[in-house]
Amino acid sequence: MEQAILPLLQDFAKKHGLYLDKHGSRPCRQGQKCVWKDLNGNSHDLDFVLERGGTAHKKGMPVAFIETAWRRYTKHSRNKAQEIQGAIVPLVETYRNASPFIGVVLAGVFTEGALTQLKSLGFTVLYFPYESVVAVFRKAGIAADFDEDTPDADFQRKVDAYERMPGPRRKALARHLLKAHQVDVDHFLNSLTAAVYRQIERIIVLPLHGKTVELRTVDDAVRFIQDYGDKCGGGPVERYEILIRYNNGDKIEAFSRDKESAIKYLRTYQPVPVNQST
Repeated sequence: MEQAILPLLQDFAKKHGLYLDKHGSRPCRQGQKCVWKDLNGNSHDLDFVLERGGTAHKKGMPVAFIETAWRRYTKHSRNKAQEIQGAIVPLVETYRNASPFIGVVLAGVFTEGALTQLKSLGFTVLYFPYESVVAVFRKAGIAADFDEDTPDADFQRKVDAYERMPGPRRKALARHLLKAHQVDVDHFLNSLTAAVYRQIERIIVLPLHGKTVELRTVDDAVRFIQDYGDKCGGGPVERYEILIRYNNGDKIEAFSRDKESAIKYLRTYQPVPVNQST
């Protein structure tokens, strides 16, 4: 599965002037793992991150977090979905100014509940069911099916058969897996493209005047609003509410206490020059 997905993402990164971070050495970080930290300082080991303005020597702004996972049995699928959620959601909050695309490529056996859980959180899901994987391997001459009763020796023979395959045949097998789900693959890539190329449609800035009023009951709150005059908003600005809407329907809300922080926040949405050196 990873051999099938990696070339897709490499081609996508090259086409759109992005840097693809993945497992392996990179001068700007230690070790072989693709590790990103959230706002609480927690490290998350990821599979793929697409960056705008990134290079081998400098991390850029993440525009996509993409995880991959294989599970053979339904009893493990919900836990894996929660594991992916726990790794990605804190990073989405950390880089909320970039509102990154979040995708997951799954293969094997995942329950509808696990898939729905991920989709409800905003993940774009590319799923290769177990039966499809087995069918593709069968066409390549390998009986890849197995279950909990499969003897270790039989399982090892299946692994050995794959490892003996020449490189070109392995690549062909990966391509056949993608072709078997071409519509789903195209949907995933189209969603990723839309996220990368979305444009700000409009920005709404609402300066708020007046002090916050805390009330104990709904009746007290209703009475306060009824008695509050339309011209009572004079005085210094207490905060700025900022709403950014994109042409793909995404929206981001933020609050700033002063003019300087509001301007600094808005400037984070200015385009980052793309460095083609990857």
